[in-house]
Amino acid sequence: MPKVVSRSAVSSSTDAQPTASSAAALRVYYCICGEFILVIDTNLSALPRRQSDQSTIIRCRDSDTTAARVFKLNANPGEPVLLERKGGHERQYRFLCPRCTLPIGYQSVPPPVKSGPFLYILPGALTQMQGQLPQGALDEDDNNE
Repeated sequence: MPKVVSRSAVSSSTDAQPTASSAAALRVYYCICGEFILVIDTNLSALPRRQSDQSTIIRCRDSDTTAARVFKLNANPGEPVLLERKGGHERQYRFLCPRCTLPIGYQSVPPPVKSGPFLYILPGALTQMQGQLPQGALDEDDNNE
């Protein structure tokens, strides 16, 4: 049998300038059960919070003053929920973990994800450390009353 010789070359450059995509750090978030749920271009704690329920607001579409976030959500659509809020009612189209079916977030329009202006991530639903409970995951839910 003939001898197989393989050759490979490794190339690197210290003079290359980093591109915008290589400089952007992506953050990965997991469900409490350990399932991969979200990858996004910023830390969730740096995003604004919704006053009614403290959900994290992810902008899905560009506005005149703010650019949309780059993200990928790995969740299944759930049944819509109608909540009574101060001043009226709110319909939430929820997204659930594909493994354990816990609610992860919601938007105000029917699926698919990013079909509305915002996606809201429920407080305590996601963690950056797989297998660890996020801060606030077991807090009482008094905000939806």
